[in-house]
Parts: sequence; C-alpha cells; structure tokens
Amino acid sequence: MSNPNVDDFTVPEKILLAAEQLEQQGQSPFTAEALTVAVWKRFPGTFGLKGFGDQHPDNNKVLSSLMGEKGLARRGWLVKTGQKMYALTREGRHIIRRIMLQEGEEPESPRLQRLPKELERFIIALLDSTAVQKFEENRKADLGFGDACRFWSITENMKGEQLDEKLSLVQKNLASLDRSFAESDIELSSGRVLTAGDVRVLTNIHRYMEDRFERHLNLLRSRAAKR
Repeated sequence: MSNPNVDDFTVPEKILLAAEQLEQQGQSPFTAEALTVAVWKRFPGTFGLKGFGDQHPDNNKVLSSLMGEKGLARRGWLVKTGQKMYALTREGRHIIRRIMLQEGEEPESPRLQRLPKELERFIIALLDSTAVQKFEENRKADLGFGDACRFWSITENMKGEQLDEKLSLVQKNLASLDRSFAESDIELSSGRVLTAGDVRVLTNIHRYMEDRFERHLNLLRSRAAKR
C-alpha cells in the first residue's frame, strides 16, 4: 500500500493531523491558536493568509472548521474542553489512522466504557461545580475558596487529616480516570462522552486551586492542630 499524499487531504483532515502532532508534543488539550499555527506551519499553502501565506496563518479558516454544524467538534473528531481549548477524541484518532492507511471503509463508532457508580458521581460533581463553570467561562479571577471547597467536597470545619484525605482522594480518582482512557473514552449515564482531555482539564483546575488557595488550606490545617 502506497503512502498517502497528505497534501491531497481535506481541510478537516489536515487540521486533525496537526492536532495529533500537538498531542504528540504533550499539548493536550491545546488552544485554537496553537492549532492554527501548527496546521499553518505544516500546510502553509492551505492555511496561509491570502497574499501573505508564508508569513501569517489564516485564523478564520481554522476557526470556521472547528465550529458550526459541520465543524470538527460537532463531528466528534475534536472535543471542546474550555474556552478555545480542544482535544482529540478517540474517533478523531480513528479517522487519522484510516486516512493515513488509506482505508476505504468508514470508521466504526468507537466503543465506550462505563464507570463504577461511585466514580461517576465523583466526576459529575466536579463537572457541575461552580469552579469548572468559571474556568470554562474564562472567569478564573472570580474563583473563591467556596468554589474550591465545593469542587473538593470539603468544609471549613474539617480537621487537617480529614482535609488531606479528601484532597488526596480527588487526585487519586483523577489519576484513575486518566488511566482508564488507555482503553477507550467513557460514556456517562447521561449520555455525555468523557474524554482524556476533559480529565486533564479537571486535573489542571485541581492543581491550580491547590496552589491558589494554599494559604486557606494551611489555615484550616493549623486550626485543626490547635484544637
């Protein structure tokens, strides 16, 4: 079988290849801007700004391929994980394998796994938390310690050991979820498909809030120690 000529690929297929390249470089999820630059560098003739193709990318061409009824996110090839943040889905990777092997048949729908009920309740609580909503709306500045407490399921009356157990459980569950994606994406009972990109975003939020509210957490620990 001959190697495919990537220059003959469609615009969405070329964007998928650039997305895969970003993931291989450790960027997942990646920004729309990073994807624009990556696909332009790889295919300047397709994604260069008219009249300045070798100097500047055409941002609108990439964004219009990501969004809308026929966009890569709607097709299920990419998943939006935050404001202008994206990650490859399992189906997107399947498409890449198919076009690189020049297989004629359509890809099968990816098999999805289900979570144990306790782990699903945990992940749904995180996804529905005000902390995640503020991150998705690019409102990190509005985050309060109350948002962090609800995200971690802690209260300001917890003792130090109990507090650390809760924080450790969040980290442990997120790590467990991350390992699950070696097999397949995850389908929640609501029908929502959870991807590795979703869990990486939640992990980043968890770490960000641990750093941002370190003083608050240490104050709770010290109060508990004095009692």
